[in-house]
Amino acid sequence: QAAGIDLPHYSGAQWAQSQRISIEELEPGDLVFYWGRGGGDPSHVALYVGDGQILHAPGSGRSVRYDSIWYWTGAKVAAGRVG
Repeated sequence: QAAGIDLPHYSGAQWAQSQRISIEELEPGDLVFYWGRGGGDPSHVALYVGDGQILHAPGSGRSVRYDSIWYWTGAKVAAGRVG
C-alpha cells in the first residue's frame, strides 16, 4: 500500500491481478509465483529484489528471509507485475 498498490492477501488473487512477464524480464518489486504438485492457483508468492533473489515468508511461524528465485526445487515458477 505504501507504494500505491493494493494487493489481495491470497496468492491466487495476486496471480489473477498480475500482468504475466518472463523470468528474464523480472525487475525489483515484481512478484514470483510458485506451484507445487498439481495445478490450480499458485501456492506461494514472493517479492523479487534483484540479482536472482526473492524476499518471502517461507511458511507459518518461520522468519521472512532472502532466497534464490529457484529455492523451491521442482516447483513451477512464473513471474507477474502489478501496478
